[in-house]
Amino acid sequence: MTESEADAATRAQSEKDSETDTAAHSNSETPTTETTFAVLFDMDGVILKGRGADPIVHKQAFEDIVEEQEWGQSWEQSLSQSHRSAFEQYEYTEEFVTACEAIDVDPVAFYAAREERSAQRIVDRIADGHRGVYSDIDALNTLAGEMTLGLVSNNYHPAVQFVVDHFDIDRFDHVRGRDIGVDGFRRRKPDPHYLEEALDALGAESGVYIGDRGTDVVAAHRAGLESVFLRRPHNTVATLDTAPTASIDDLRDLPRVLEQIK
Repeated sequence: MTESEADAATRAQSEKDSETDTAAHSNSETPTTETTFAVLFDMDGVILKGRGADPIVHKQAFEDIVEEQEWGQSWEQSLSQSHRSAFEQYEYTEEFVTACEAIDVDPVAFYAAREERSAQRIVDRIADGHRGVYSDIDALNTLAGEMTLGLVSNNYHPAVQFVVDHFDIDRFDHVRGRDIGVDGFRRRKPDPHYLEEALDALGAESGVYIGDRGTDVVAAHRAGLESVFLRRPHNTVATLDTAPTASIDDLRDLPRVLEQIK
C-alpha cells in the first residue's frame, strides 16, 4: 500500500468512527423518562368524615390557655365578651389582635399558642372516636401501586399526621397539613402554597387535587393542577363559582376519572 493509499484509509476509518460516536451520542440524549403525575387529596370531608373540625375545639383551646396560666393570672376576668369571642374563633382577625392588645400580649405568639391547643383538641376528639374515615378510601389501595399520592390539608399538620398514623393510612407519599400560627393561617387554600410545596416534594410536574370545597378547586387551578370535586352528604347542594375538571360521588370512581384527565 502506498503512502497516499494509507492516508486515505486512515481518513475513511476516522470518518466512520466519528459517525458512530455521533449516533451513540444522539441516542443517549433521547428522553426515556416519564413525568410524575401527582394525585393529591384534601383530608377533611374527603378522607376524614365531616366537613371540618368542630368549632368547639377553639373555645376549649382558649380555656386550656386560661387554666394553664402560662400567660398570667386573672387577666381573662377583665375581657369583654367580644374579646373572649375573638379568642375562641378559628380566624386570625383584627378583633383577635385588638383582644390581645387589651391584655397586653403579642397577638402572633398568642395565636400560635391557641392553635397548638386547638390542634391537640382536634387530635383528642379523633382519638376518642368523634370522627372516623370514609369507607371509600379503600380506593387508595388501587391507586397507590400505580400513582404518586399525597395528602394536603388546611387542617393543622399535627392533626393531619395523627389521622394518617391513627387510621394506619400508609398509601401517601407526602403528608402535609398547614403550619400552626399566622403564616399557616394565611397560606390556607385557596392559596396554592401547600399544593405547590407538595408538587416540589414529590418531583411532580402535573397532577390533580381532590377536594370537597370550592376553595379546593380554586387552589388546584392556581397550582396548575386539574381538580376533582367530591360530593359528600355535607355538600350535596353546594354551588361552585369555579367549575372543577370533574366531579364524583365516590372515591372509587376516581381511577376512571383519572384515565380521562391524565
